[in-house]
Amino acid sequence: MAIINAMVRGLASAGIPPNVLTLIGVIINLGCGVLFGFGEFFWAGIVLIVANLFDMLDGNVARLTGRVTKYGGFLDSTLDRLSDMGSFMGIMIFYARLTEYHSTLNVFLGGVGMIASVLVSYTTARSEALGVKANVGFLQRPERVVLLIIGALSTWDWNSTSIWHNRMPQVLWVLAIGSMWTLIQRMVYIRRELMALDTRENASK
Repeated sequence: MAIINAMVRGLASAGIPPNVLTLIGVIINLGCGVLFGFGEFFWAGIVLIVANLFDMLDGNVARLTGRVTKYGGFLDSTLDRLSDMGSFMGIMIFYARLTEYHSTLNVFLGGVGMIASVLVSYTTARSEALGVKANVGFLQRPERVVLLIIGALSTWDWNSTSIWHNRMPQVLWVLAIGSMWTLIQRMVYIRRELMALDTRENASK
């Protein structure tokens, strides 16, 4: 944490705008997706760690320099979705390629994980616009990123038969099922909260 704080102070002193850090982060994330697409999973995991370091820096720099803005929050949230989809797309492209690692199932699981993760974020944003904060659920963005890093870093020897190597297919199962489950959790929670809100509003009329 001390290293992060030192980096934040250094970036703030250099006058680098938080939105620039956000853009750098998404560019690195998209580079991670490219590495996934070429099958360089281990290096994609390393790059993903660096990219998410920038995700932590931009908000902290904004708060330290008093440059927190609504547009900055909007930009950060929007580009986070792009970053997520970049990683998933890279993984799907790799497994869709006609190589010995081709797997229609893994492409499907990656697609489900990508769609569900975007919908989880959308339900949160939409519910907040209606007056309900819905940051609930089993698998949120930090957990998704950690799982992708674990799957990526375990894949550094494609020929290994160790149970600790090449765990991305298992990670895709967890991401697909966990993201769908989280989506259902949030929809149920939002429905309950909105119905309670409607009841209170009707009672006050």
